[in-house]
Amino acid sequence: MALIEATHIVKIYPNGVLANDQVYLSVEKGEIHALVGENGAGKSTLMKILYGLEHPTSGEIRLRDQLVEIHNPQVAIDMGIGMVHQNFMLVDSFTIAENIALGRESTLAAGLTLDRQKAIRDTQELSKQYGLFVEPNARVEAVPVGMRQRVEILKALYRGAEILILDEPTAVLTPRETQDLFTAVRNLVDEGKTVIFITHKLREVMEISDRVTVMRDARTVGTVNTAATNERELARMMVGREVFMQVDKPPVERGTPVLDVRGLTYVNEVGRTLLRDASFTCYEAEILGIAGVEGNGQTELVEVLTGLRTASAGEAYVDGTSVLGHGPRKIREAHVAHIPEDRLTNGVALTASIGDNLIVDRYYHPPVTQMGILDLNTIRANSADMIEQFNILAPSGDLPVASLSGGNMQKVVVARELSSDPRLLIAAQPTRGVDIGAIEYIHQQLVDQRTNGLAILLISADLQEVMKLSDRIMVMYEGEIVAVLPNTPDLTEDKLGLYMLGAERQPTAEMEQNR
Repeated sequence: MALIEATHIVKIYPNGVLANDQVYLSVEKGEIHALVGENGAGKSTLMKILYGLEHPTSGEIRLRDQLVEIHNPQVAIDMGIGMVHQNFMLVDSFTIAENIALGRESTLAAGLTLDRQKAIRDTQELSKQYGLFVEPNARVEAVPVGMRQRVEILKALYRGAEILILDEPTAVLTPRETQDLFTAVRNLVDEGKTVIFITHKLREVMEISDRVTVMRDARTVGTVNTAATNERELARMMVGREVFMQVDKPPVERGTPVLDVRGLTYVNEVGRTLLRDASFTCYEAEILGIAGVEGNGQTELVEVLTGLRTASAGEAYVDGTSVLGHGPRKIREAHVAHIPEDRLTNGVALTASIGDNLIVDRYYHPPVTQMGILDLNTIRANSADMIEQFNILAPSGDLPVASLSGGNMQKVVVARELSSDPRLLIAAQPTRGVDIGAIEYIHQQLVDQRTNGLAILLISADLQEVMKLSDRIMVMYEGEIVAVLPNTPDLTEDKLGLYMLGAERQPTAEMEQNR
C-alpha cells in the first residue's frame, strides 16, 4: 500500500496553462523516490499541491489510503508532510536554533521570552538523531550553504515531518556537501522517514533513489525501479527522444591571450570586498571554467567585466584594449559577448519579438539599420536564419519571446551572443533552468565555438558542467581565486570541492604557472 498517492491530478491555472494533466504519483513508506522531468513538465506544481501551496483543479490525494484535502502548508505539516524549497526560507539574522524553533517556540514564564536553551537542546538532539550536524548558536548568515540546507531539513523534522520533499537539494552544494546530504537522507530513511527527491542531475538519481517517476509535458510518463534503468533511458523518457549525454570536444592548441585580468577588486556600497585581487588570462580556443559555491564573487566578476558594475581596483584588457570603466555597449564593441546568469532580467526583453531580441545589441548600425531606420526585412531574415541555425522551436520571429519555453528562450540569448562575431564569450550559468535537450545543444555549441577559436569564460554552479566543458578550471572562494588547474583526467570533483569549501588553497607559484 502506498504511503501517499496522487491520482488523476489536473491543475489548470487562471491564464489557461495546463500544468498537470491526469498526473499519477505513488510513493511507498521508507523509500527515496526521485521525481524528474524537464522544466515545465509539472514537477513543482505537483509538489506544491502535495504541500498545500496550490490546489488541484481535479483529482485525488490519498495519505495512508485515506482521502485527504491539503488546503494549505499548515495542513500538510499537520499531516506529516514537510518541504525543503530550493530557495531557503530562513531568517539570516537569527541563530540556527531560533530558525528551527520559529513558529513552534517554547517560551519562558509569562510567555513573553523565547526559551532559547530549550531550542538549543532540541536542535542538538535532532542533529544527533539524524546525523545532520549544525551549530545551534551560529547565525544563519555566517554559516556555509550546506549547513543552511541541513537547518531547513531539521526545521521540517522539528515540525514532525514523516514525508520530506526535497526540491533540487544539491543545486548549490559542493561534492562533499552532496555526499553528506546523501548520508543524511539515508539516515532519515533508516529512521522510518520517506523522501521525495526532485533533481535534474540524473547521476544523483541513480545514486540516491529507490524508484523514479518521470514527467513530461504535464503528464506522468512512468515509474521505474532505479536499479532497472540508467541515465540514458531516463533522459529519453524525459525528452521523448534519444539524448546523448557527452559532447564532442576535440583537443585543440590554445592561441594567443584574449582576456587579461590583473588585480581586479570590487568593494560594494557598504564597504564589503566581494572580489579581491583577481588575476587570470583566457586564451583563444579555450574554455576557462570558474567553479565555486554561488555567492563567492562569481557574479561580481562577471558584472565588472561586462560593464554592469564599476571595479574598485585593477585592470582588464581584451586584445590589449582596456574594458574597465566603460558601459556595456563599449565592451560589446570590443567583441565581448555575454550570456547572463538571469536571462529574464538581463538576457531578453519578454514583450519584444524574437526578432527584436536577436538584434538588440546591433540595432544601431548596418545592416540592421539603414540611414537611421530599422530594416524590417533584414531583421526578419536574421531571425529566420537564427531560428533554423540554433534550432529554436518557434514558427516565426514575430512572436514575443515570452511565448517560448525556458530552453528556447535561452537559445535566443545564445544565438544572439554567438552571432555577434565575438572574440570573448562570458557565459554565466548558460544552462540554468533549461531542459536536458537544450543543455545538450548549448554544450555542443560552446565546445564548437571554442574549437573554432573563441575564448570562453564559463561560470557555472553545476560542477559537472564545468568539468565536462572546461580546458582549465579556476576556483573562487570568498571573492578570491584559490586555484587554477588544468582539467586533466586525474582532477576529481572531490579535489575541486576542497578548494570550493576553502579547505585547501593552491600554492601561489603553482597558481601563477597555471594562470
